[in-house]
Amino acid sequence: MVSKTTEEIRQQIRTGEWQKPTTGLAPGYTQVNLVILPKKYAYDFLLFSMRNPKSCPLIEVTDVGSPVPKKTAPTGDLRTDISKYRIYKHGELVEEVTDITPYWQDDFVSFLIGCSFTFEKPLIDNGIPIRYIEEGKNVSMYKTNILCEPAGVFQGPMVVSMRPMKPNDAIRATKITSRFPSVHGAPIHIGDPSMIGIEDINDPDFGDPVTIHEGEIPVFWGCGVTPQAVVMASRPELVITHAPGYMFITDMKEEEHAVI
Repeated sequence: MVSKTTEEIRQQIRTGEWQKPTTGLAPGYTQVNLVILPKKYAYDFLLFSMRNPKSCPLIEVTDVGSPVPKKTAPTGDLRTDISKYRIYKHGELVEEVTDITPYWQDDFVSFLIGCSFTFEKPLIDNGIPIRYIEEGKNVSMYKTNILCEPAGVFQGPMVVSMRPMKPNDAIRATKITSRFPSVHGAPIHIGDPSMIGIEDINDPDFGDPVTIHEGEIPVFWGCGVTPQAVVMASRPELVITHAPGYMFITDMKEEEHAVI
């Protein structure tokens, strides 16, 4: 694949040329989760994000009614530049669409939340394989028994993403990802999935199952799909999100998130 700029990638998504998850896309650049909701819920969600930074590390909050993330992608459009969106009404997933322009409201506020896809390149550069990229799949994501700290109308469980690794790689991955706190940082759990309420590691709540080889252990990171589990539990009137694994590509380099 010929190297493309982030603006060109967003244009591909906008026109429907790219319709797959963004795993492995735009290496070196920041990918983000998206939550869009009416202004009346915005303060509660902002507070929820501040209280739960491992799951919801905020990258940007847009102006009311604006679909343009001026800080991270000034040529982007949050209504069209994600290849699959989810529409939630009263906590129920009612539709998946590729363009939310018909749903846009003048009182919408958009929250861009850090995504662990951003630290894929540093892991790979350090010789740590990413199984779902190798297998051409979406990352495995699970609801846990870890409850987020509530804020206003929002409450619910943490969601985690999982990458299987050899124990030595898991230690190195912890060191590497701890340098990226704004895109979830270090793992929140390593090893036995049942300790965080995951009954079947081969049956993720979101994304795809991946192969776990003999001698590997599952490593779990906080995940920006957490707001979707929280929306299901809290049942606000209307929320629009990305579909899990279908992220928004920003112009921010991954190095901007690294802690030296």
